[in-house]
Formats: sequence, C-alpha cells, structure tokens
Amino acid sequence: MNTALWIIAGVLAITYVGCGAAQILVPKDRYRGLRGSSQHWADDFQPGHLTAIGTLKIIGAIGLVLPPLAGLSPVLSPLAACGLMLVMAGAATTRFRRCEWAYMAVDVVFLAAFAFLAWGRFALAPFAG
Repeated sequence: MNTALWIIAGVLAITYVGCGAAQILVPKDRYRGLRGSSQHWADDFQPGHLTAIGTLKIIGAIGLVLPPLAGLSPVLSPLAACGLMLVMAGAATTRFRRCEWAYMAVDVVFLAAFAFLAWGRFALAPFAG
C-alpha cells in the first residue's frame, strides 16, 4: 500500500509542479492555448488568480512528497492532498459552469486520486497524543 501511495504521490507531484509552473511563468494569453483547447477556463480568471492557483499547486505538490520523505510531520502530506482536492473541486466547478464535461471528468479523476492519497496517508501518519 505504501508503495502505491508513493507512486501516486510522485506522479501527482511531478504533474502539479509542471502545471503550476506553467500557470506562473507563461503569460495568460499563451497559457490559454498552451495545451490545445483545454485551457479556455483561464478566460474566467485574472492573471493574478492564475498565479495564485499555480502557486497553490506547487506548494501542494511539494507537500505531498517532502514531509514523508524527510520524516518531519508526515501528517502534512495528507493535508496537502486535501488542499489539492479543494483546488480540483474548484476546477471541476469551473468546468461545470463552462459545460466542459469531458475535462470536468478528468478533474474529478484527479480529485479522486488526491482523496485516495489523503485517505492512505492519514491511515499511515503517526499522530501524537
């Protein structure tokens, strides 16, 4: 189980660091067309919002792997997964409003992956008390 959680956390962390970096570094007009038509949701947000979302993705991705890897406060990993679940819930809501059903389904799959990761890490995290 722990191996599966590490694989999922690693894949999600790499994905979200890349996506977050793109949101921070690429100008909004270029980001919208970066991956074909799937990034039209960016039209609903100001550039500052995109930067904030990208920053949250990077911080969350680091939180998925760094605490358990360093052995310091491993409870931060499932909390990071819960935070990224909230980000993906917002993404799915935006897709729902825009009637982008296929893209919304992908967001829900990511949300489920973060939920599984949070559940698994909470089960493994040692709590003081």
